[in-house]
Amino acid sequence: MLKVDGLHAYYGKSHILQGVDLTIGSGEVVSLLGRNGVGRSTFVKSVIGQVAPKGSIRFKGNEIAGLPSYRIANLGLGYVPENRDIFPTLTVRENLVLGQKSGKKSVRWNLEEMLGMFPNLQQRADTAAGVLSGGEKQMLTMCRTLLGDPDLIMIDEPTEGLAPLIVQQIGELIADVARRGVSILLVEQKLSIAMKISHRLYVMGHGKIVFEGTPDDLRRDKSISREWLEV
Repeated sequence: MLKVDGLHAYYGKSHILQGVDLTIGSGEVVSLLGRNGVGRSTFVKSVIGQVAPKGSIRFKGNEIAGLPSYRIANLGLGYVPENRDIFPTLTVRENLVLGQKSGKKSVRWNLEEMLGMFPNLQQRADTAAGVLSGGEKQMLTMCRTLLGDPDLIMIDEPTEGLAPLIVQQIGELIADVARRGVSILLVEQKLSIAMKISHRLYVMGHGKIVFEGTPDDLRRDKSISREWLEV
């Protein structure tokens, strides 16, 4: 589904990503772990076209490195950013409608189903999105991306700063996405969620991949957690 080889990325003269290799198979859930500032968000921004990449990024067999973000999204790659981008003056429903992809005969989700999953959004469907709480904005951003019916979705720090109940709802939505056959790249700091739903894990440190394996592999290798994950 996604194959990244030798990915480099820069902010000015700062060399952020230093030769990252990563693969995600069809229907696979992969988590990218690491401390803040190691390059995880830069990685997903490079894949989706928001940061200029150097290297190869192949999605469903097509080279997408250097393509504009809208073309990458139209190929079926979804992105949920960390900063929860919503249109604050539009209603919740209008934000969701903007995420729908026209012309597809069959989709995995529809608008009413998305609202039904989250009673908070359903109750505020005709409310301006700008007044939502942080957790509600995160739900809205994820639902809007899913309405585009992506084949792979990259989710950047979906649970950061959220209340435990909202974190649980987000985790349930991610698990439902996986059950419907959508590949997932989850950028997350909460090991509990990543270890529960992931088929494989990558750990990043200083712009490089320092570990690749299954959740069980990571549990067995305590040195990786101590050196690259624990605060």
